[in-house]
Amino acid sequence: MNKIALITGATSGIGEATAKLFARNNIDLILCGRRKAKLDLLERELGELVAIKSLSFDVGNRNEVIQSLETLEPQWRKIDILINNAGGAHGLDLFIDGDIKDWEKMMDFNVKGLLYVSKIVADWMIKRKSGHIINISSIAGKQVYSKGMVYCASKSAVESISKGMRLELVPHGIRVSNIAPGAVETEFSLVRFKGNKEKAKAVYQNYTPLSAQDIADSIYYCVNVPSHVQIADMTIFPASQSDATTIHRQ
Repeated sequence: MNKIALITGATSGIGEATAKLFARNNIDLILCGRRKAKLDLLERELGELVAIKSLSFDVGNRNEVIQSLETLEPQWRKIDILINNAGGAHGLDLFIDGDIKDWEKMMDFNVKGLLYVSKIVADWMIKRKSGHIINISSIAGKQVYSKGMVYCASKSAVESISKGMRLELVPHGIRVSNIAPGAVETEFSLVRFKGNKEKAKAVYQNYTPLSAQDIADSIYYCVNVPSHVQIADMTIFPASQSDATTIHRQ
């Protein structure tokens, strides 16, 4: 019988790469995201390899989260792996110039959404006395930088939530891993710069950034270590990066 993984933010970047890697390795999938057309495309593509459910909802909307997850049949609630990947950065401004709507989006997606989904899925895992939760944090959760204060705060919250989850869920046989990537070339910068392709492209110029596949490989490693092993925290940089704001460019 295949394991079941629920992945939020599955329609692009790390979430999509993880879904494809899991499917190639016989892990059934519950794919979650806001872009239904992309979910449908992934379901058709990966449905040739494994069983798939797709749920279109906004993780930052508690009612949508509850309504969507409650539609899952009993057999689909036997989730072995939860990948809390949905989230993002919105804007890169000084605090005094920040857009409050951007702040609210980051807190809704990066923090509240993770909590809303985890509360439901962790309850199902507790009843089965097994499971693995992977929270996608960021180097920004470990090191604050100028113009990114609120994003950094949201990812710092993910770090604390991961530690708290581990304290409370390990007695129930549930492992919790926190993965903190550095610079990964996905839609991240395009979202942060509100669709400005030139600014987004400049972030990744003159060095080789991480790819979504690199992080998917790390996630797959975490969920495949022996049952007595728990990867608590993993920070991943491209070889050219040494901290949140220091990148050696050729």
